[in-house]
Amino acid sequence: MKMITAIIKPFKLDDVRDGLAEAGIFGMTVTEVRGFGRQKGHAELYRGAEYVVDFLPKLKLEVAVADEHEERVIEAILKATASGKIGDGKIFVHDLDTVIRIRTGERDEHAL
Repeated sequence: MKMITAIIKPFKLDDVRDGLAEAGIFGMTVTEVRGFGRQKGHAELYRGAEYVVDFLPKLKLEVAVADEHEERVIEAILKATASGKIGDGKIFVHDLDTVIRIRTGERDEHAL
């Protein structure tokens, strides 16, 4: 099993959700986060004063899948988010040892 974590621009969420649904993946966790990479923030003007926004708003998506769905999920996220511009985000893939559904006690792929 794999845990796929993606950091994306907030306005891309609906496109990612639609892409994952087309790929047959319906569960994910979304967290609002802030951060920066090569994009390094930007300057904004507020009431006549300029200030630097170092940490940009992003969304962190987490999707737990069986090994055979890993590439399908990655491709769906890439297709929905890649613009070729700086700040598109990142995808991280981690091995997932155990999953337990609390309600039923099911384990591993049965709990996904």
